[in-house]
Amino acid sequence: MRGVRLADAYSIYKRASSNDHFTDDYDDREQNLGRLQNGVWKEIGNPSWKRPLPHILVAIISSLLFGYHLGVVNDTLESMSLDLDFSGSTLAEGLVVSTCLGGAFLGSIFSGWIADGVGRRRGFQLCALPMIIGASMSAATSTLGVMLLGRLFVGIGMGLGPAVAALYVAEVSPAFVRGTYGSFTQIATCLGLLGALLVGIPAKDTVGWWRVCFWISTIPAALLAVLMEFCAESPHWLFKRGRADLAEEELEKLMGASHVKYAIAEMSKTDKGDEVDNVRFGELLYGRHFKVVFMGSALFALQQLSGINAVFYFSSTVFKKAGVPSDIANTCVGIVNLTGSIIAMILMDRLGRKVLLIGSFLGMAIATALQVTAASSFVPSSAVLFLSVGGTLLYVLAFSLGAGPVPSLLLSEIFPGRIRAKAMAFCMAAHWVINFLVGLLFLPMLEHLGPKIVYAIFAGFCLLAVAFVKKNVVETKGKTLQEIEFALLPAH
Repeated sequence: MRGVRLADAYSIYKRASSNDHFTDDYDDREQNLGRLQNGVWKEIGNPSWKRPLPHILVAIISSLLFGYHLGVVNDTLESMSLDLDFSGSTLAEGLVVSTCLGGAFLGSIFSGWIADGVGRRRGFQLCALPMIIGASMSAATSTLGVMLLGRLFVGIGMGLGPAVAALYVAEVSPAFVRGTYGSFTQIATCLGLLGALLVGIPAKDTVGWWRVCFWISTIPAALLAVLMEFCAESPHWLFKRGRADLAEEELEKLMGASHVKYAIAEMSKTDKGDEVDNVRFGELLYGRHFKVVFMGSALFALQQLSGINAVFYFSSTVFKKAGVPSDIANTCVGIVNLTGSIIAMILMDRLGRKVLLIGSFLGMAIATALQVTAASSFVPSSAVLFLSVGGTLLYVLAFSLGAGPVPSLLLSEIFPGRIRAKAMAFCMAAHWVINFLVGLLFLPMLEHLGPKIVYAIFAGFCLLAVAFVKKNVVETKGKTLQEIEFALLPAH
């Protein structure tokens, strides 16, 4: 009955004459639909941007947790190692950091199947659960083994959260503000990193404070799990599962009654109600989906190969040489990162995704060129520190303007609804693999090749990214997910 009801509603739209006018007898919903133009119903006006905002603010708690757990061990590792008796063991310290990344890889692999299987809301709740368990284990442990297990659980939640957040925000946001809301995830990540820094400041002087740092993270994780129960489910997911009546209810919460039928008509063009498609892994790698999956994977790969994590890692050393304490240095980097993310949020739906990506990668190339110049022998010593510090801050700012927030948003937009969740999972897994390799190889490359060559390599990847974006990336600003899918996906 749901499928018949939906088909009838849509066929009415398609049969209507272009000369038909809506009368006052029609309710609020029909008043929002204009006349037929070239066989397609046009929407009058935009839905309210306020309706989906509370749902999105709850969803980005997952990104806040992601940033917090990335930074929570920075200031706590030393005191933690003393309490757990692995002080002086670089292997143990490395495992405390990298186990979390390994868990994130596992979480990202399964994120698509979880998001499609149980829905976006339940996906967030399953993301919060291992974070609560893992952080509690880490906070209460007296052994390194339990700490590593806790970090693994936290990492699984970290891997699951960003993928589901990107899907959810793209699917519940109106097209005209989807870029702005998509930037919220990056801003939340920056706030999480800054929060971890501020919470961790007493760790060096207060015995056992590192345990408090882990306990604190369970609060937003629990809030995410509880508050998501009151949030709307993704109408796209419901419609794809054949639950059109529930999709209409959620659309009314998110957009208002006057926009429901237009949105349902749009979704019916690409999604198939009452059909649950099983997407095979191989479908992502060949055939009609290859182009968009390749584009997404390449964007994430270039994001990491541009050297962002290496620059973040090396920034403390750069600032230390300039005589800036590590706490102040990390705060400066965090503030610049947050500032750039806020600017990106303002510009995302004005300039568009493609312009921000190109400008961002160009800015990063210039910043790494400054680092190369600083490492050259002909530069006066008085200018070296200025170029190094300035280059680092410019790099972080340029990254946060585009290369940071755009890829996850863009991928959630360009993937067709049928493969969106699983394609995001595939690309996020590729992201974590490249992330791990860059982190693993950066210090050996720095030791054997020197900073000049390493930063030159990063600059080369930034320029390669500019060329790739110019040639392959399509602009998605202001377009519905259905319009984007029609533009990118070839016919059978």
